[in-house]
Amino acid sequence: MAGGGGAAEGPRSLSDMGRRATPGGPCLQCRIETVSLRAGRAEPRASIRVNSLSDNSAAQALERGDIKRRAARLFGQWGVFFRGFLQHPKMVGSIIPSSRFTIAKMLAPVKWDECDLFVEYGPGVGTFCQPVLDRLKRDGALIVIDTNPLYIDYLKKTIRDSRFHAVLGSAADVEEIVSAHGHDHADYVLSGLPFSTLPDGVGPAIAAATHRVLRVGGAFLVYQFSDRARDFMARHFRHIDSGFEPLNVLPCKLFWGWKRADD
Repeated sequence: MAGGGGAAEGPRSLSDMGRRATPGGPCLQCRIETVSLRAGRAEPRASIRVNSLSDNSAAQALERGDIKRRAARLFGQWGVFFRGFLQHPKMVGSIIPSSRFTIAKMLAPVKWDECDLFVEYGPGVGTFCQPVLDRLKRDGALIVIDTNPLYIDYLKKTIRDSRFHAVLGSAADVEEIVSAHGHDHADYVLSGLPFSTLPDGVGPAIAAATHRVLRVGGAFLVYQFSDRARDFMARHFRHIDSGFEPLNVLPCKLFWGWKRADD
Protein backbone atom coordinates (compact mmCIF):
# COMPACT_ATOMS: atom_id res chain seq x y z
CA MET A 1 0.00 0.00 0.00
CA ALA A 2 2.77 2.42 -0.95
CA GLY A 3 1.09 4.96 -3.19
CA GLY A 4 3.22 7.91 -4.34
CA GLY A 5 1.03 10.70 -2.85
CA GLY A 6 0.15 8.96 0.44
CA ALA A 7 3.75 8.06 1.28
CA ALA A 8 4.90 11.68 1.22
CA GLU A 9 2.21 13.05 3.54
CA GLY A 10 3.00 11.09 6.75
CA PRO A 11 6.65 12.08 7.22
CA ARG A 12 5.92 15.67 6.25
CA SER A 13 3.45 16.05 9.12
CA LEU A 14 5.82 14.32 11.57
CA SER A 15 8.64 16.58 10.49
CA ASP A 16 6.38 19.58 11.00
CA MET A 17 5.61 18.20 14.46
CA GLY A 18 9.31 18.11 15.25
CA ARG A 19 9.82 21.69 14.17
CA ARG A 20 6.84 23.08 16.08
CA ALA A 21 6.68 22.51 19.85
CA THR A 22 3.36 23.00 21.57
CA PRO A 23 3.46 26.11 23.77
CA GLY A 24 4.16 25.02 27.36
CA GLY A 25 4.65 21.41 26.26
CA PRO A 26 7.67 19.23 25.55
CA CYS A 27 10.12 19.95 22.76
CA LEU A 28 10.17 17.17 20.13
CA GLN A 29 13.21 16.37 18.04
CA CYS A 30 12.55 14.13 15.07
CA ARG A 31 15.04 12.05 13.05
CA ILE A 32 13.97 10.89 9.60
CA GLU A 33 15.35 7.56 8.44
CA THR A 34 14.88 5.62 5.16
CA VAL A 35 14.18 1.92 5.17
CA SER A 36 13.99 -0.58 2.26
CA LEU A 37 10.61 -2.05 1.53
CA ARG A 38 10.05 -5.48 0.01
CA ALA A 39 8.89 -3.86 -3.21
CA GLY A 40 12.37 -2.36 -3.61
CA ARG A 41 11.26 1.20 -2.98
CA ALA A 42 12.47 3.41 -0.19
CA GLU A 43 10.02 5.10 2.13
CA PRO A 44 10.82 7.57 4.93
CA ARG A 45 10.08 6.56 8.48
CA ALA A 46 10.05 8.96 11.43
CA SER A 47 11.98 8.06 14.60
CA ILE A 48 11.07 10.46 17.40
CA ARG A 49 13.29 11.32 20.38
CA VAL A 50 11.62 13.37 23.12
CA ASN A 51 13.56 15.81 25.28
CA SER A 52 11.18 17.52 27.64
CA LEU A 53 11.67 20.29 30.13
CA SER A 54 8.24 20.72 31.61
CA ASP A 55 7.07 23.57 33.79
CA ASN A 56 7.43 21.27 36.81
CA SER A 57 11.08 20.46 36.12
CA ALA A 58 11.82 24.14 35.54
CA ALA A 59 10.29 24.98 38.91
CA GLN A 60 12.30 22.20 40.53
CA ALA A 61 15.49 23.56 38.99
CA LEU A 62 14.74 27.02 40.36
CA GLU A 63 14.00 25.55 43.79
CA ARG A 64 17.28 23.63 43.78
CA GLY A 65 19.13 26.84 42.91
CA ASP A 66 17.39 28.66 45.77
CA ILE A 67 18.35 25.89 48.21
CA LYS A 68 21.97 26.11 47.09
CA ARG A 69 22.00 29.89 47.59
CA ARG A 70 20.50 29.51 51.08
CA ALA A 71 23.04 26.84 51.96
CA ALA A 72 25.86 29.09 50.76
CA ARG A 73 24.58 31.92 52.96
CA LEU A 74 24.21 29.58 55.95
CA PHE A 75 27.66 28.06 55.69
CA GLY A 76 29.10 31.47 54.89
CA GLN A 77 27.60 32.78 58.14
CA TRP A 78 28.88 29.83 60.15
CA GLY A 79 32.29 30.21 58.52
CA VAL A 80 32.53 33.86 59.58
CA PHE A 81 31.35 32.98 63.10
CA PHE A 82 33.94 30.21 63.43
CA ARG A 83 36.75 32.45 62.15
CA GLY A 84 35.82 35.07 64.73
CA PHE A 85 35.87 32.45 67.46
CA LEU A 86 39.35 31.30 66.42
CA GLN A 87 40.63 34.90 66.40
CA HIS A 88 39.20 35.85 69.81
CA PRO A 89 37.99 32.74 71.68
CA LYS A 90 37.75 34.55 75.03
CA MET A 91 35.45 37.21 73.54
CA VAL A 92 32.99 34.80 71.88
CA GLY A 93 30.52 32.97 74.10
CA SER A 94 30.17 29.84 71.98
CA ILE A 95 31.51 28.14 68.90
CA ILE A 96 27.92 27.62 67.68
CA PRO A 97 25.28 30.40 67.34
CA SER A 98 22.28 30.36 69.68
CA SER A 99 19.26 28.23 68.81
CA ARG A 100 15.88 29.63 67.79
CA PHE A 101 14.52 28.34 71.11
CA THR A 102 17.03 30.44 73.05
CA ILE A 103 16.25 33.48 70.91
CA ALA A 104 12.49 33.18 71.42
CA LYS A 105 12.72 32.64 75.18
CA MET A 106 15.29 35.39 75.68
CA LEU A 107 13.20 38.00 73.84
CA ALA A 108 9.80 36.93 75.22
CA PRO A 109 9.63 39.43 78.15
CA VAL A 110 10.41 42.47 75.97
CA LYS A 111 7.57 44.99 75.61
CA TRP A 112 8.18 45.86 71.99
CA ASP A 113 5.62 48.65 71.80
CA GLU A 114 7.66 50.48 74.46
CA CYS A 115 11.05 49.81 72.91
CA ASP A 116 12.63 52.75 71.07
CA LEU A 117 16.22 51.54 71.38
CA PHE A 118 17.47 47.98 71.66
CA VAL A 119 21.21 47.40 72.18
CA GLU A 120 23.12 44.16 71.75
CA TYR A 121 26.65 43.33 72.91
CA GLY A 122 28.62 40.78 70.92
CA PRO A 123 26.19 40.20 68.03
CA GLY A 124 28.61 37.90 66.19
CA VAL A 125 27.11 37.17 62.77
CA GLY A 126 23.68 38.49 63.74
CA THR A 127 21.87 35.47 65.20
CA PHE A 128 19.64 37.77 67.27
CA CYS A 129 19.67 40.77 64.92
CA GLN A 130 16.94 39.79 62.49
CA PRO A 131 14.61 38.39 65.18
CA VAL A 132 14.97 41.70 67.05
CA LEU A 133 14.34 43.74 63.89
CA ASP A 134 11.30 41.59 63.08
CA ARG A 135 9.80 42.51 66.47
CA LEU A 136 11.02 46.10 66.72
CA LYS A 137 8.60 48.89 65.86
CA ARG A 138 9.08 50.78 62.62
CA ASP A 139 10.58 53.89 64.22
CA GLY A 140 12.76 51.95 66.68
CA ALA A 141 16.51 51.39 66.49
CA LEU A 142 18.91 48.50 67.05
CA ILE A 143 22.54 49.24 67.93
CA VAL A 144 24.97 46.30 68.05
CA ILE A 145 28.46 46.63 69.53
CA ASP A 146 31.37 44.28 68.89
CA THR A 147 35.15 44.51 69.24
CA ASN A 148 35.74 42.19 66.26
CA PRO A 149 35.91 44.05 62.91
CA LEU A 150 35.24 40.77 61.08
CA TYR A 151 31.75 40.59 62.59
CA ILE A 152 30.99 44.29 62.17
CA ASP A 153 31.98 44.24 58.49
CA TYR A 154 29.88 41.12 57.90
CA LEU A 155 26.81 42.64 59.57
CA LYS A 156 27.09 45.90 57.63
CA LYS A 157 27.19 43.94 54.37
CA THR A 158 24.35 41.54 55.14
CA ILE A 159 21.76 43.56 57.08
CA ARG A 160 20.01 46.26 55.06
CA ASP A 161 17.69 48.00 57.48
CA SER A 162 17.68 51.71 58.27
CA ARG A 163 16.98 50.91 61.93
CA PHE A 164 20.17 48.87 62.24
CA HIS A 165 23.53 50.31 63.38
CA ALA A 166 26.67 48.20 63.79
CA VAL A 167 29.43 49.76 65.90
CA LEU A 168 33.03 48.62 66.31
CA GLY A 169 33.80 49.24 69.96
CA SER A 170 33.54 48.05 73.56
CA ALA A 171 30.31 47.39 75.44
CA ALA A 172 31.88 49.28 78.36
CA ASP A 173 31.47 52.43 76.22
CA VAL A 174 27.75 51.88 75.64
CA GLU A 175 26.77 55.25 77.14
CA GLU A 176 28.93 57.19 74.67
CA ILE A 177 27.77 55.03 71.76
CA VAL A 178 24.09 55.45 72.61
CA SER A 179 24.53 59.22 72.99
CA ALA A 180 26.40 59.44 69.66
CA HIS A 181 23.36 57.91 67.95
CA GLY A 182 21.04 60.56 69.41
CA HIS A 183 19.52 58.63 72.31
CA ASP A 184 19.37 59.47 76.02
CA HIS A 185 18.98 55.87 77.14
CA ALA A 186 18.37 52.31 76.03
CA ASP A 187 15.18 50.36 76.70
CA TYR A 188 16.75 46.91 76.55
CA VAL A 189 20.30 45.61 76.36
CA LEU A 190 21.08 42.05 75.27
CA SER A 191 24.39 40.30 75.89
CA GLY A 192 25.88 36.94 75.05
CA LEU A 193 29.39 37.99 76.06
CA PRO A 194 31.28 35.34 78.06
CA PHE A 195 31.60 37.20 81.37
CA SER A 196 33.59 34.34 82.88
CA THR A 197 36.45 34.74 80.36
CA LEU A 198 36.52 38.51 79.83
CA PRO A 199 39.72 40.33 80.86
CA ASP A 200 39.89 41.49 84.47
CA GLY A 201 37.70 44.49 85.20
CA VAL A 202 35.82 44.38 81.87
CA GLY A 203 32.80 42.41 83.14
CA PRO A 204 32.10 44.72 86.11
CA ALA A 205 32.59 47.80 83.91
CA ILE A 206 30.07 46.51 81.35
CA ALA A 207 27.48 45.66 84.01
CA ALA A 208 27.83 49.11 85.63
CA ALA A 209 27.63 50.99 82.30
CA THR A 210 24.61 48.93 81.24
CA HIS A 211 22.72 49.78 84.42
CA ARG A 212 23.45 53.47 83.91
CA VAL A 213 22.35 53.54 80.26
CA LEU A 214 19.05 51.73 80.83
CA ARG A 215 15.85 53.60 81.55
CA VAL A 216 13.86 52.73 84.65
CA GLY A 217 11.69 49.76 83.67
CA GLY A 218 14.20 48.58 81.11
CA ALA A 219 16.13 45.32 81.30
CA PHE A 220 19.55 43.75 80.84
CA LEU A 221 19.04 40.42 79.00
CA VAL A 222 21.90 37.94 79.38
CA TYR A 223 22.38 34.37 78.15
CA GLN A 224 25.35 32.35 79.45
CA PHE A 225 26.62 28.85 80.17
CA SER A 226 27.52 29.74 83.76
CA ASP A 227 26.19 31.86 86.64
CA ARG A 228 29.13 34.27 86.51
CA ALA A 229 27.18 36.96 84.65
CA ARG A 230 24.49 36.97 87.33
CA ASP A 231 27.13 37.79 89.92
CA PHE A 232 28.11 40.91 87.96
CA MET A 233 24.48 41.86 87.37
CA ALA A 234 23.48 41.47 91.05
CA ARG A 235 25.77 44.33 92.08
CA HIS A 236 23.52 46.75 90.18
CA PHE A 237 20.18 45.02 89.52
CA ARG A 238 18.15 44.13 92.60
CA HIS A 239 15.50 42.25 90.63
CA ILE A 240 16.79 39.45 88.37
CA ASP A 241 14.62 36.77 86.75
CA SER A 242 16.26 33.50 85.75
CA GLY A 243 15.52 30.87 83.12
CA PHE A 244 17.06 27.90 81.35
CA GLU A 245 17.02 26.69 77.74
CA PRO A 246 18.03 23.04 77.20
CA LEU A 247 17.54 23.16 73.43
CA ASN A 248 20.76 24.97 72.75
CA VAL A 249 24.37 23.92 72.15
CA LEU A 250 25.34 24.03 74.95
CA PRO A 251 22.21 24.35 77.15
CA CYS A 252 22.29 27.88 78.53
CA LYS A 253 21.13 29.95 81.46
CA LEU A 254 19.05 33.06 80.90
CA PHE A 255 18.89 36.19 83.05
CA TRP A 256 16.74 39.32 82.91
CA GLY A 257 17.95 42.14 85.16
CA TRP A 258 15.22 44.78 85.56
CA LYS A 259 16.17 48.34 86.41
CA ARG A 260 14.01 49.71 89.21
CA ALA A 261 13.79 53.22 90.61
CA ASP A 262 15.13 51.96 93.93
CA ASP A 263 18.21 50.19 92.50
